[in-house]
Amino acid sequence: MTRDDILAVLGPVDEVLQAEIAATGASRAELAEAWAWVNADEALVNQGRALPTGRVAELVELLTADEDEDLDQTVHVD
Repeated sequence: MTRDDILAVLGPVDEVLQAEIAATGASRAELAEAWAWVNADEALVNQGRALPTGRVAELVELLTADEDEDLDQTVHVD
């Protein structure tokens, strides 16, 4: 997948994320599916779609890593 493919699906993203996505070997279609899961997972589950696996699941992990880091920084356990 090329940089242009990644930007076409996701819009502007940093170069590190672009490199991580490219390193997965995923296709543009797999990236689009992962992006759909990130943005509408509840709707896809309600449609009866199986949870993502393989490269799509790996892409979902990459795309949500920032959210997980933000959550880790805001949640404090006493």
